[in-house]
Amino acid sequence: MKGNPLRRVFPHAVLAIYIGISLFPLLWVLNSSFKTNKEIIASPWSLPQELLVANYWNAWTGTHISQYFMNSLFISVVSAVVTLTLGTATSYALTRMKFARISKVIGRVLLLALIVPVGSLLIPLLLLLRDLQLYNTPLALILPYITMGLPLTVFMVSAMMKSIPSELEEAGIMDGLSIYGILWRVIVPLAGPPLVPVFMLDFLSNWNEFMMANLFLTKEKFRTLPVSMVAFYDQLNMNYGSLCAAIMFSLIPVVLIYLIVQKRIIASVKA
Repeated sequence: MKGNPLRRVFPHAVLAIYIGISLFPLLWVLNSSFKTNKEIIASPWSLPQELLVANYWNAWTGTHISQYFMNSLFISVVSAVVTLTLGTATSYALTRMKFARISKVIGRVLLLALIVPVGSLLIPLLLLLRDLQLYNTPLALILPYITMGLPLTVFMVSAMMKSIPSELEEAGIMDGLSIYGILWRVIVPLAGPPLVPVFMLDFLSNWNEFMMANLFLTKEKFRTLPVSMVAFYDQLNMNYGSLCAAIMFSLIPVVLIYLIVQKRIIASVKA
């Protein structure tokens, strides 16, 4: 029956259970970050008796987390911005210009790049970076991140650009705009909201990446935050509260970026 209230309640109940399961680890880490070691071991599910803010200070000053934090932020933002810029330009060329054969070849190459597992490229990339003298430099991660993120970015942006009417480009040509002018002054402003989730996806992928960061950057001054989390276990001398605080630091950029661009994300979903 259409009026059956169970049909209306069931989807919301499933969604609520899914959200609860997804948020539970985050809430547990947040709760533990304000507790002492004794409280975490004796009663891991209880609320802290008092908010121990010293865990955050200990995590920030007792390790080089501030340096690792800035390294990850710089590498992730630069890689995501360059990936989105190149991906947008490539998508415009593939979808709006008349290069039938070349477009098909490039599309197949990009599709093949999505199939190749990242793990199979680690050793060749390592040897290439050493030959180019880029090993243990920020470019050792920035360049692979751009390369790995470009295929998916091109496919996502291309799907969005196909929905933009060609009449808008013709109007730009009548106004005397060049190809680059049409792209950056007509297409990109129209594609602004859908481009935000693409940037978020690239940023999160770069921010959370571990394998290449662990292999290509061995110098401590260039180490990223995900790799450093492994070392925090020893550096913090089994201080679980400070370790949880360090994990919360790694979530700050993700939460801030989402809060800043959430309206654009919602707009892109509605579009």
